[in-house]
Amino acid sequence: MQALILAGGEGTRLRPITSTMPKPVVPLANRPHLELMISWLRRHEVDEVILSCGFLADGVREVLGTGERLGIPIRYVEEPVPLGTGGALRFAGDLLAERFFMLNGDVLTDIDLTAQLAQHDATGARATIALIGVDDPSAYGLVRRHPDHSVSEFLEKPSPDQIDTNLVNAGAYILDRSILEQMPAPGSNISIERDVFPKLVGQGLFGFASDGYWIDIGTPGRYLQGTFDILEGNVATDVGDALEGARGVLADGVALEGRAVAPVIIGQGGAVAASATVGGRAVLGRNVSVGPGSHIEDAVVLDGSTVGSGVRIRSAIIGPSVTIGDQCVIESGAVVGQGVKLGAGNVLSAGARLFPGVELPDGALRF
Repeated sequence: MQALILAGGEGTRLRPITSTMPKPVVPLANRPHLELMISWLRRHEVDEVILSCGFLADGVREVLGTGERLGIPIRYVEEPVPLGTGGALRFAGDLLAERFFMLNGDVLTDIDLTAQLAQHDATGARATIALIGVDDPSAYGLVRRHPDHSVSEFLEKPSPDQIDTNLVNAGAYILDRSILEQMPAPGSNISIERDVFPKLVGQGLFGFASDGYWIDIGTPGRYLQGTFDILEGNVATDVGDALEGARGVLADGVALEGRAVAPVIIGQGGAVAASATVGGRAVLGRNVSVGPGSHIEDAVVLDGSTVGSGVRIRSAIIGPSVTIGDQCVIESGAVVGQGVKLGAGNVLSAGARLFPGVELPDGALRF
């Protein structure tokens, strides 16, 4: 079975992390997001992946390569300009089999694709949309179904009195190639959700009500939540399995003199000084050093960053190769981009964002 993954977005909501790093390979629990996604697909017998790329496409190729390391062949399609979800599908048409998965690359999920495929076959569908129940469907487009699971209607951002289901589009589709014949020519900019699926109502479009975990990781808050859910085993991943086997602490090849509180991941080459605490719910990338007395909790610090002494980092994302001076406080949704250098005593909170390369002297910021 073949899978087309849409991975062409710029990830603007996740900047400044995605200012220098392709969104599809931003690390989640020290694994590129698409690597986690491909591992999920392999569990459902997907044997070939096609990546539809755009922004920073070379960076995606550099990280994932041909797929040999992941045990699955990967082919790339690079859009010359953004074409939308339907346009990306049409542009990749020459590489697609008679039946295939199409997946949104922004999502962390463990939806049962095997069960979705079984329903697709049993109903004789041309297209089957995975649906997921959400607590507040008013911010999404509802998908209504007939008793036989065929889609009856799409309802965008419903008012409270219109909500009669909590099922929304989960961004995982099974499509028959015949659908491409009803779409505009390759190079057209169209949305599969708005321009294609509504026209398929009554023509073989079905919805699969799925259980399992699902989150769009495209904002800093949801990126952190996805990371925490991997650490806590709320979503099925290889990383979660490894953490469980290691009693919640993965810190191989780390100079750990301080304290690691489960669940926590510290990448190889890291160093945590005496009297420092990392965790719970923290991820440090490779070659991250943490100075004496520092405390990192509910946070992600990416590869090669240096944290001084007496630093407090909580509910924040620190990009790669960042230098944080002594006694800094970074918390409450702050995001620090690659290569930033903070002098001692700076305070970042309330969702503050520092873009790549910024340098601040001691005590310059009290945000």
